[in-house]
Amino acid sequence: MNIKDRLSGNEAVAYAMKQMNLDVVAAFPITPSTEIPQYFSQYVNNGEVDTQFVPVESEHSSMSACIGASVAGGRVATATSSNGMALMNEMLHIASALRLPVSLAAVNRAITGPININCDYSDSMGAKDTGWIQIYAENAQEAYDNFIMSTRIGEHVDVRLPVMTNQDGFITSHSLENIELLDDETVSDFVGYYEPIDYMLDETTTASFGPYDSPKFLLEHKRQQAQAMMNAKDVIKDVQEEFYKISGRKYDIIESYKTEDAERIMVIIGSSAGTAKYAVNELRAKGEKVGLVKIRVYRPFPAIEIAKELKNAKIVAVMDRAEGLSGIGGPVFADICASMCNMKDKPFMVNYIYGLGGRDFKPEDVMAVFGELKSGMDSGQELETYRYHGVRG
Repeated sequence: MNIKDRLSGNEAVAYAMKQMNLDVVAAFPITPSTEIPQYFSQYVNNGEVDTQFVPVESEHSSMSACIGASVAGGRVATATSSNGMALMNEMLHIASALRLPVSLAAVNRAITGPININCDYSDSMGAKDTGWIQIYAENAQEAYDNFIMSTRIGEHVDVRLPVMTNQDGFITSHSLENIELLDDETVSDFVGYYEPIDYMLDETTTASFGPYDSPKFLLEHKRQQAQAMMNAKDVIKDVQEEFYKISGRKYDIIESYKTEDAERIMVIIGSSAGTAKYAVNELRAKGEKVGLVKIRVYRPFPAIEIAKELKNAKIVAVMDRAEGLSGIGGPVFADICASMCNMKDKPFMVNYIYGLGGRDFKPEDVMAVFGELKSGMDSGQELETYRYHGVRG
């Protein structure tokens, strides 16, 4: 049964945590994710959950506590943003290498410096190669739904990897939206009872966690970890289909919007997709063949699915809300180019760095990007592939 309410993205994630009745939540405050453990601690204080809430002295410690609790056999979660994620980077690698299904609610915020507390993806993109599954939300509804699904995905026997569910700082995390919540029993039944594998407190077996991995074994262990990430794609699709049956909300690893006959396509992540859909509708009403691809699951990267959607376009704008500082473009652009590199016929690709530090991205910005793509098509001149959108001066 769906329950209609009005919640912010942070409130929605904290409520999902309550409904899942996690074993351990460890957290350290950092804007704009602070509200998630703050709201959740109220549920703990009121006796609405059985969770052990662990306040710690840093984000490095919060992930360390989650790793310890997960190794012991608990279902665990935390939340963070920006430099907090950077501080726990070492432990992100360890959680994934140990194959621990930790859930992390990431509220995206620019990495310092200079100091900025608003949204871009420099934090999670900086952690894209740590071995965590990454799922991005367009709105509070998706933030809620993604967090509930993250547990089933990470705990699957063919995966056993940590999962990072992302939402846009302030844009999604602090904005009130109409949302449909599932009832507590439905969520509890969906996530099920956690049965850990090879955990520290299992008296029936012996296991070692975090030992020295000599040259004789590390390659094989990394290959297993990589296989788990590849397995995750099918598991994510299966879990999304199961979630559709209990919620009526259908998700996939990417969302295609009016791409069937599109000559110009924009690829984007997060809340900006809603803005882009509005602009696509406006341009379609004028007869322009434009479309949108929204990436929901960024790790594992949906290379085959994206290549299929883009193959018939003439030109594609890949929008990066993070600067890769590689000198040739952003991280999403690099992954999409890699996905398309072996295609015989492929569209011309243009990368736009946009929205850094929370810079507004409005429908007119989307239209301006599509306009630049059209000018390039009409003139027959190749556009500069590495571009900034909206820079003053």
